[in-house]
Amino acid sequence: MTFETRDFDFAALAPRDRYKILIGTVVPRPIAWVTTVDKQGRVNAGPYSFFNCLSADPAIVALGVEYRADGSSKDTARNIRDTGVFTVNIVSEALAEAMVATAVDFDHGVDELAIAGLETAPGKAVASPRIALAPAALECRLHSFLDIRDSRDIILGEVVHAHIRADAVNDRLHVDPALIDAVGRMGGTGYALTRDFFDLPTTNETALKAEGMASLRRTPRRLPGAPPPVAAAASGRSDSAIGSQDEARMTPTGASKRKG
Repeated sequence: MTFETRDFDFAALAPRDRYKILIGTVVPRPIAWVTTVDKQGRVNAGPYSFFNCLSADPAIVALGVEYRADGSSKDTARNIRDTGVFTVNIVSEALAEAMVATAVDFDHGVDELAIAGLETAPGKAVASPRIALAPAALECRLHSFLDIRDSRDIILGEVVHAHIRADAVNDRLHVDPALIDAVGRMGGTGYALTRDFFDLPTTNETALKAEGMASLRRTPRRLPGAPPPVAAAASGRSDSAIGSQDEARMTPTGASKRKG
């Protein structure tokens, strides 16, 4: 059985049409809620869903930051060029509205975080702060800018420090997805939760030859929404509890206006 398809030659499409196809098919996309500072120390924040991690050694993340309508760089990209640092904050479901508020295309120098009612905490390794209520934040130093065309800055950053909600990570560095409660970006104005998913451990050649596709078995997972931040001791959750949830998942078998 096959699907009937419609074919699109990207060379024949207008940039906006390519954009619509990409944001409708590359889903869900993780969201980088990026905080930066300008040369005067003023904080800027904006969400970008053209984002992902590309490497662990070195730890590299990538951002795609669209230009303004007049062809100039947005504050995020300009600040990163000027200071060489930025912080990626992970967006939890509880912070979705605040994140969208910071996506408004404000004039240069406007404090988006103050308008959204958010506080920041200082960076440990870089000058840019993190959003205090974000469940995780990655402090980054600029690695490089990629020159493609005059429409978007492609930025690579090296992660040099991470902040993770204390009750969401154990001593084995397993992160509890229920407490991160991240949201992802869909097409249009849509967002996706990360509470409904399934585990599907990697199999091996012996199992595939013996059992065929039956060796690949899904385990459905449905997570509750994350409660407010609490001390690990008060939460009643132990490192082993987090590890037991994530071990099978992490170990192979047998072993408003979008800113970006």
